[in-house]
Amino acid sequence: MKEELKFVVCINNKNYPASLERHKIYRVLPDEKIEAEGEMRVIDESGEDYIYPAEWFADVEVPAAVESSFLKVA
Repeated sequence: MKEELKFVVCINNKNYPASLERHKIYRVLPDEKIEAEGEMRVIDESGEDYIYPAEWFADVEVPAAVESSFLKVA
């Protein structure tokens, strides 16, 4: 079964302006444990995944062509 991809847009980068850009779309990696704690694992500007408060992001749906493009650079 294909993993469902999730994307979010950053709405707050408090204390992390080098790692997160406001209004930019980021890919989320599923992690039920931290999501239950109000956080999410995001691939940030470093290209690595880090944990951030979920409230700093808003869910966004991207068209298939955009999703495909994200995966080519990931």
